[in-house]
Amino acid sequence: MAWILLAAGGQLINAVVAILDKYIVSDEKILPRPFVYAFYSCLIAGGWMFIYAISFLPGMQTVGMPHISNVEWPTIQVLGMSFLAAYTFFMALVSMYTGLKEADASDVMPVIGAISAATTLVLSIALLGGSFGQTTLAGIALLIIGTLMVSQMRFTPTVMLHTFHSGLFFALHYIAIKGLFMETSFDDGFFWSRLSLVLFALSLLLVPAYITKIKQQSQKTTARGGILVLATKVLAGVAGFMLLKATDWGDVAIVQALDGLKFAFIILISLVLGKFIPHTAGENDFSITTIIRKVFYVSIICLGFTLLFISL
Repeated sequence: MAWILLAAGGQLINAVVAILDKYIVSDEKILPRPFVYAFYSCLIAGGWMFIYAISFLPGMQTVGMPHISNVEWPTIQVLGMSFLAAYTFFMALVSMYTGLKEADASDVMPVIGAISAATTLVLSIALLGGSFGQTTLAGIALLIIGTLMVSQMRFTPTVMLHTFHSGLFFALHYIAIKGLFMETSFDDGFFWSRLSLVLFALSLLLVPAYITKIKQQSQKTTARGGILVLATKVLAGVAGFMLLKATDWGDVAIVQALDGLKFAFIILISLVLGKFIPHTAGENDFSITTIIRKVFYVSIICLGFTLLFISL
């Protein structure tokens, strides 16, 4: 049961990250190129291997912090799934950031979440032998439906293609991660999956065209923009760790379905702090009709979360 609350907490942080991501890719002075932002996202994600140093502090292992003593030399299966997870994560990020750059986050992100959740459910049953009761399936369905309804789908066919691609590859990423945790321990899998992200990002520097693209964009980024990117990726790392731990402890399909909570949190954050959020990043329509519609969608998502909570 604790893993559901852990996943919910991760989605609360992810709501803040989604707002910051939209702002970053929409501002020409920060990192508007999705490819470059995805590169730095993967590179910075590797920094979370420092968490193994924290585990040496007294009591850290008892709360689930990974320990370096549990990391083993990887088998070919562990390496394969780690690099598959890294590749699918990078591809999902590039498509997601492209969609965010060209359309509103409130339209793009819910569709990505719904596609990812539905695909993960199918792949979990087909590849991981997952099975679910009627109440659990009803909860997952409500979360997916509520998530999809948040989007008004105000985007071009090209953005729709990027959105579908991102949702599909996020699903493949989390299926690969769950398979990795089933193959080895969380401590071992987390280490090699983070290292694989760094190695995959660095491998892009072997292509001259990619080096030029990354170098040109980095030179345009201000110091303030660099700090914002780093802070956003640190928050994303915290959320990512929480979701990976929830994936290890629980069911990957349910964890992905809980992505719908992120949009409930985004709506609540926008309603409470809308005046303080940059126009390019926040929800800007606060009419009574829009608020009622959003409350209805949030209610569906919350009902789905409740059904999942009571079914486990």
